[in-house]
Amino acid sequence: MLRLFRSICTRGPGSGVATWRPSVGLLSPGHPRIRQVSDASDAPHHQSPSSEPLVQLVGVCSMMRLPLQSSPAGLDAAFIGVPLDTGTSNRPGARFGPLRIREESVMLGAVNPSTGALPFQSLRVADLGNVNVNLYSLQDSCRRIRDVYQNVLAAGCVPLTLGGDHTITYPILQAVAKKHGPVGLVHVGAHTNTTDQTLGEKVYHRTAFRRSVEEELLDCKRVVQIGIRGSSKIVDPYRYSRNQGFRVVLAEDCWMKSLVPLMAEIRQQMGGKPLYVSFGIDALDPAYAPGTGAPEVAGLTPSQALEIIRGCQGLNVVGCDLVEVSPPYDLTGNTALLAANLLFEMLCALPKVTTV
Repeated sequence: MLRLFRSICTRGPGSGVATWRPSVGLLSPGHPRIRQVSDASDAPHHQSPSSEPLVQLVGVCSMMRLPLQSSPAGLDAAFIGVPLDTGTSNRPGARFGPLRIREESVMLGAVNPSTGALPFQSLRVADLGNVNVNLYSLQDSCRRIRDVYQNVLAAGCVPLTLGGDHTITYPILQAVAKKHGPVGLVHVGAHTNTTDQTLGEKVYHRTAFRRSVEEELLDCKRVVQIGIRGSSKIVDPYRYSRNQGFRVVLAEDCWMKSLVPLMAEIRQQMGGKPLYVSFGIDALDPAYAPGTGAPEVAGLTPSQALEIIRGCQGLNVVGCDLVEVSPPYDLTGNTALLAANLLFEMLCALPKVTTV
């Protein structure tokens, strides 16, 4: 189902659930030691290793050094890469986003001291590798993504996605809506992605939410778009979103202020119904996140990004994605590092995560 991402060394033998042996650690010579668990219910929670041995370039390059697993069976949540940028309209390179985000994620620890979240003591989490997309066919890639996510969701596993351009959110929402029905959406990004078509093509990253509305994948009264900005070819580029009932929060309405009050309002709006979080890294000002396909000046700050994601804690989040990281334009790696941190915050915001 998934093509597992391979890096410095290959995956261990077998194809069952792979769990790190905590008594051994990750830095043993050669391949990391793993054991096969025949019954997922008997396996311990997957613990993200300490970030202390950061300089050690040993082991598989997985998200937060979590074990790679070939199946979502027995997992509460999983990181999944979708290395697709065929739908981008400007700078390419987002197909390399999952790789760079994983590489930067070794900086992360297992506990969130700011929120008190203990994700790895609360959930069984693993890295499911990358979806085997077809870079020569956007339509076929969407089908493959949808099929994979349907299987992941059917197993009761919450997907946290490393993109890829924003096209991928459309087939993911198809899978999410099949399980949960129309869902609420917190979309953080520079653009509304509600274009109808370009050059006759109706599926690419700027059409993702238009197609989602047409297929009734979204509960439009519970859709919020935050950080929207940039020049346009028309006077009112937000009309379609507002006509659907979306709440559009422009970037300029967020300047120089905390977004905690905004998120308190959004929490009331979302209620306890299923919610999907889609975060385009272009929501952030390019001073903080230059490595993206369509940067727009005067965006959000990293602290505001944290306020948005932490504001979703306790809501019925059924899936998340972090998209539009383009490593060729991320010369320092700061964009990928920021993306890895935001994905960790998304994990910490999931409903079953306990706090201290």
